[in-house]
Parts: sequence; structure tokens; C-alpha cells
Amino acid sequence: MAKFTVIITKSVQKQLAKLPDNVADKLEERMLQLEQNPKPYDCIKLKGRDAYRIRVGNYRIIYDIQENFLIITIIKVGHRKEIYRFI
Repeated sequence: MAKFTVIITKSVQKQLAKLPDNVADKLEERMLQLEQNPKPYDCIKLKGRDAYRIRVGNYRIIYDIQENFLIITIIKVGHRKEIYRFI
């Protein structure tokens, strides 16, 4: 399988900066793992939009896959209570 490019948007970078360092590190590590496998065993396709989510403890990573261009765009990261608002 070809290697994907993971794009972390400015808004996601700001969200990560607000989180505790240990949580942000875990999230960043998991995002980079998407380069090798964009649809890991625990990813779930979101209803109503072409996006996926993966869990990292109580936090979620919402991302979009453009398979024809081998690009993964991280749309949003956040706590599970707040992540699904406004997406």
C-alpha cells in the first residue's frame, strides 16, 4: 500500500496547542500512524459526511481521506463530549 500524506490544518494545530502535552503527543503519534494505514481497525465512518474518526482515550480525531491523491486531512481533534458539535 502506498504511503499517504497527513495534512494537519492550522485550526487543528491550535486545538492541539490547547491540550495537555501528554494528550497532544498521543494524538500526534496516532495521526502519523495514518500515513501507513488510513483506515485502521478502530476507525468509523461518520454518518452524513465523508469523514472518519478514531479514538485516542477520551479524545477523537476526525479526518478526511482523498484516496486518489493519497492525502489525509485532519479536520478536527478534541474531547469526545465536544468533538461532534459544529462539524
